[in-house]
Amino acid sequence: MTATLPRAVGVLGGGTMGAGIAHAFLVSGCLVHVVERDDEQCEAACARVLRAVRASVERGTTDESVEALSERLSVGTTDEAFAECGLVIEAVPEQFELKVHSLGRIARSAPDAIIASNTSSISIDDLAATLPEPERFLGLHFFNPVPASKLVEVVRGAATSDETLHAAQGWVAAIGKTAVTVADAPGFASSRLGVALGLEAIRMLEEGVASAEDIDRAMELGYRHPVGPLRLTDIVGLDVRLGIAEYLHGRLGARFEPPQLLRDKVAAGELGRKTGRGFFTWDVS
Repeated sequence: MTATLPRAVGVLGGGTMGAGIAHAFLVSGCLVHVVERDDEQCEAACARVLRAVRASVERGTTDESVEALSERLSVGTTDEAFAECGLVIEAVPEQFELKVHSLGRIARSAPDAIIASNTSSISIDDLAATLPEPERFLGLHFFNPVPASKLVEVVRGAATSDETLHAAQGWVAAIGKTAVTVADAPGFASSRLGVALGLEAIRMLEEGVASAEDIDRAMELGYRHPVGPLRLTDIVGLDVRLGIAEYLHGRLGARFEPPQLLRDKVAAGELGRKTGRGFFTWDVS
């Protein structure tokens, strides 16, 4: 499925995921407006997007220059830029109340846009219930790192219109990624399966079944996974995985109860690649 991308796309939240999403639409030809909470965060968000842009130029995956691409990027602290957007994506941390607040801001500032949440687990229907026009809302779950990932999970809520769904599916194809469409359910498809595998790998490590290296190697060589479940947990962030696991535990029961080892590592600040230590040691220099 192909579609003409919106002239302008908005992203609320310029962290790792928001910057990656901004990059994907920027190199596909859109104007991109990123909104952050203060000037310091704006500067950091801009730097993240431009690092990804420079990497794309260096790899030859875009014919445009860094200068040309950067001219289509704006980063600021006000929601007014969303008014011209055909699509606005919320990419704030995985906290229900924060997402509700953020989506409300988008709905007020972009009355004609399709609105999407990048949530990896929170119910689209629960979020949609807080919006005045839930038919123009759905989930667009991008994967980290966004520039390298080919997948976007398109999550249809009960109120999502056919028009909204088809437009979103086409836009995913237009930025060179593949959409898998799922109904709203706890953890959708990818997070539910990925977290289940990751939690079991952590339990195996906790029980002394094998080392982290050998658990991962078994999945990489035996099942052709490009990255083992423990290394992937480090990449995603142990705190992020814990938050999703706690949400799924509450919705789906005991099989998603977080292992104590995961809780202990998060409490100790061992969050994975972003802190230099998780189940593996990472170079953060």
